[in-house]
Amino acid sequence: MVSGPSLSPRALLHLLFNGARAVDVVQAALQMGLLDALERGPVSLGELAARHGLIPGRLYKLLDCLESLGLVRREQPSDALVEARYTAAPGLRAAADVVLGPGSLERDRERYAWRALRGRLPEVLRGAVSVPAADFAWPPSTPEQVASFEASMAAGLGPIVEAFRAHAGRLWRDGARLLDVGGGDGTLAAHLLEQRSGLHATVYNLPATEPLVARTREARGLGARLGFTAGDFLREPLPGGHDAISFVRVLHDWPAETARALMRAAHAALPPGGQILISEEFRTPERLAAQFFWSYLLMGVDSCVSRLREVEFYTSALRELGFQGIEVLPGPFEIVVGIKR
Repeated sequence: MVSGPSLSPRALLHLLFNGARAVDVVQAALQMGLLDALERGPVSLGELAARHGLIPGRLYKLLDCLESLGLVRREQPSDALVEARYTAAPGLRAAADVVLGPGSLERDRERYAWRALRGRLPEVLRGAVSVPAADFAWPPSTPEQVASFEASMAAGLGPIVEAFRAHAGRLWRDGARLLDVGGGDGTLAAHLLEQRSGLHATVYNLPATEPLVARTREARGLGARLGFTAGDFLREPLPGGHDAISFVRVLHDWPAETARALMRAAHAALPPGGQILISEEFRTPERLAAQFFWSYLLMGVDSCVSRLREVEFYTSALRELGFQGIEVLPGPFEIVVGIKR
């Protein structure tokens, strides 16, 4: 957001009620290339209108919409409409592409059964209405649900892959063996293997995901470097024989006691000097906003906790379990690292 006073409850509710129109405004600005010019700003309304063949008075109103959303800042040096100058919030162009572009996570989420809850939240909160298990079960209960969910998780891996890439030299030694717990269809492991030629990775996940990992292995040409072990971490100990164990966007889906039990299981499975790696949507205002869809949908799915926790929950738990050298590596997704004594 452009710096300035925070919105009042009334102003925020006005914007929320007009949410579909707000998305239309940002989508149009993205498609026409206005966001690129605004991010390079300040740029005058006259320059924008001339460059894009737009009617100045109409463009002014569209920019008012963007300003009301906190996405641009306006300077008005005179009464002349065309002399109004605009600057976009830093990162607006990239953010619009992530949220509204062709690979948008929000568009991917539209296919889930959130409409089963719309207009019925009082009944949902009293337990009278839930998301039908045939539409969304947790954990996923059919091959189709497994494939759909893992595809959604793979689609959001970009910032996580970037974080691991930034710290690859710190995390991996040649010949290291990684166990990626709940590692989806193997997409994250594949990225890590491509970043580090000496790394070997095994995805530990429910049996239904094995064909998905096999497909990733074949598509990326990773051969024996990408392995798979079937299991259920709620009922079985984690397999040993690995130098590092990762939990990436896994622990927040479970109650605190289950999350602690999984960290304890990793401690038991690691050799001395082995690393635990945790990368989650640690709770911040921005990540809570990005999680809005899942918070909404999962009001109707009691089996999934979906609880974003502050990073201190994990660092404190690792310390209590006896891990040492605990660090929070910075990045678009932080990575919590602990070493077994």
